[in-house]
Amino acid sequence: MTALFDWLHTVFIEQFNFWIVLGFVAQAMFMMRFVIQWIASERVGRSIVPVAFWFFSIAGGSLLLVYAIQRQDPVFIAGQGLGLIIYFRNIWLIFKEKRRDPTI
Repeated sequence: MTALFDWLHTVFIEQFNFWIVLGFVAQAMFMMRFVIQWIASERVGRSIVPVAFWFFSIAGGSLLLVYAIQRQDPVFIAGQGLGLIIYFRNIWLIFKEKRRDPTI
């Protein structure tokens, strides 16, 4: 049991700095996209993806990418980098569609 407490202390206390705070803020922003999607879906009674979902995806993904670069984690960098391309593409498609049909 002591080994577990030592590990928890090392991971959550000794390493605590600005980058850990940024990582938690980024993760919270990224998580908000699911909260927004859930609330929007509950309101209409079916599954939908509101535009705010993509903005939270971009904000959280960008911060997580910065965090991953600072941590020098190639798996995390690749995952967030690819995700950002997809999020920006979805925003582009939404705005392109709204320009064609302003009633959307």
